[in-house]
Amino acid sequence: MTEIAVLVGNPQPSSRTRLVAEEVAAQVAERSGATVRPTIDLADLADRIFRFPEPEVDVLRDDVATADLVVVASPTYKGAYTGLLKAFLDRYGTNGLSRVAAVPILTIGSPAHTLAVEHTLRPLLVELGASVPTRSIAFPAAETDDRARIVGEWLDAEWHRLAPVFAG
Repeated sequence: MTEIAVLVGNPQPSSRTRLVAEEVAAQVAERSGATVRPTIDLADLADRIFRFPEPEVDVLRDDVATADLVVVASPTYKGAYTGLLKAFLDRYGTNGLSRVAAVPILTIGSPAHTLAVEHTLRPLLVELGASVPTRSIAFPAAETDDRARIVGEWLDAEWHRLAPVFAG
């Protein structure tokens, strides 16, 4: 069975960023037949991210690395992803995500940040060995209530690139 992990790097728990990431995972799962693992909301782990070793964080790190697809989402902070997300991803060694395909998402407050996801989060995931077969998603935070439609349109356009992840 193909599995999808959802990793949310918003310092605020149960954020709009999480809603968008979970919508992406749900729609991909519906189309592919994959199973979505429980969301990893880093806001719930913020007090443990910098502890080494930290068994619970290490288990979650391994959970992401063993998924077939990981949806990685963060709000845009200073034109990039959050430090919280970076601290979690720093727990991976070289090629730590080499068996994973990833969908990078940044929720944005301004159209000025539209390319931030392509210039910051995508290269980080690729550096860790992840495959990023689709366009990244710069999701306008103000449009969170319309996420089903927006994500559906993105998935319609990108499915031909993402489908091979689920082909076995």
